[in-house]
Amino acid sequence: MLMSEQDGPVKGTRQAAIDGHAEIARRAKVLGADTVVICDTHWVINAGFHINANSHFEGLFTSNEFPQFIQNMPYKYDGNSALGDAIAKEATERGAHTLAHHLDSLELEYGSLVPMRFMSREHEMKVVSVAAWCTVHDHDESRIVGEAIRAAVEASNSKVLLVASGSLSHNIWPNKDYAANN
Repeated sequence: MLMSEQDGPVKGTRQAAIDGHAEIARRAKVLGADTVVICDTHWVINAGFHINANSHFEGLFTSNEFPQFIQNMPYKYDGNSALGDAIAKEATERGAHTLAHHLDSLELEYGSLVPMRFMSREHEMKVVSVAAWCTVHDHDESRIVGEAIRAAVEASNSKVLLVASGSLSHNIWPNKDYAANN
């Protein structure tokens, strides 16, 4: 989506997705959502489940996957630490080992930053990022984490928008065709 806003051959091609994120944010605002929980498939993890539950996120982001397109992107969002901690506790108690992190050096990945960039233009919300590119997990553990998200949200004072973000929404050109199409 970011490439769609930059000069080049794909400029404007993802405008419908950009507009869709704006509409999601407008609806979330009308419904009173104060926090977005993002299941981020660009945050790869190898053991356990992980939640970025920091209270504040700020910096410049350059993508490890696409540094030619996403570089020096400024971001600044508040987090919902209490909800992130509650999700991790609930998931662990249900049998899916989950850690909540409060580290200024742990950045949000672009599967969280890109939707936040477009949604925050319409409605600022706190963010909790849940790593969702799980290399050694099974579907049952993912189900447990999903149930824990729901239980923690229902037990909280937060009104939450849940976003599943990542590569399910697009295809990347094969390497031999990539340069000609980007």
